[in-house]
Amino acid sequence: MTTIVQGIAGLRELAGQHLGYSDYVEVTQERVNTFADATGDHQWIHVDPERAAKESPFGGPIAHGYLTLSMGPLVIPQVVRVEGIRMAVNYGLGKVRFPSPVPVGSRLRAGVELTSVEELPNNGAQISMTVTYEVEGAPKPSCVAEVIFRYYE
Repeated sequence: MTTIVQGIAGLRELAGQHLGYSDYVEVTQERVNTFADATGDHQWIHVDPERAAKESPFGGPIAHGYLTLSMGPLVIPQVVRVEGIRMAVNYGLGKVRFPSPVPVGSRLRAGVELTSVEELPNNGAQISMTVTYEVEGAPKPSCVAEVIFRYYE
């Protein structure tokens, strides 16, 4: 279920809270191949299923770490949506880690915590979210990232 937040005041009220989880998304070989084409990263552990099954310590192909991270615009709005603002800007990332692989064919979701809200001039706020990407049934997260946005009213 999507948490709908009303403006910066609503963000302040939710600071420090876990906001929920996205739906699961299947990570297909087609998605991995498309990402490889877009980035030029055609490393065999991602795009050669036969070789990855034989030679990779993961037992098959895995998604690029940056592919996992780039799924944020798909999954974060399933968890939280901010209304009553005039503009939102993706300001960047803080710490990002990839503790475990995302096997092709697995299902991935994201949990979102609103870590902090800092005031900015001109009716703005910088917010940090900790986004934790999880493969269904895996013991460790696949990616943990501090995602930073700026909102202006």
